[in-house]
Amino acid sequence: MITFTTFELASNKLYYMAYDEQLANQVRELLSDREDVTEKEMFSGICFMIDQKMCICVSGNELLCRIGSEKVGVELENGNCRNMMNNGRVMKDYVYVEDTVLNSLKKLQYWVDLCLEFNPMAKSSRKKD
Repeated sequence: MITFTTFELASNKLYYMAYDEQLANQVRELLSDREDVTEKEMFSGICFMIDQKMCICVSGNELLCRIGSEKVGVELENGNCRNMMNNGRVMKDYVYVEDTVLNSLKKLQYWVDLCLEFNPMAKSSRKKD
């Protein structure tokens, strides 16, 4: 089931974000034993922050995974994901994983584990005032 959430920008325009609620619930369940998880709406979906750092997001029916540049190279070679692009630039630590790759809880666990493995090495974003 796709969940739509709304948010409003300074321009007073309403925007809608859609994400796969079932996939988000599965990720939530896989992270349920951790006490350092917070959820934040971003990247047109819901992000799971670990230690105040973006770890994994559900955006549409895909995962946005922060796995580090080394693992990105390996996984791209395996054909399991695609690069995250931002303004024509490849975001080196991130990949999108389509729901067709996530057709079992075991495969989803694999991607969540990759994200959790990289999280301690990931840099925190600067806080905006």
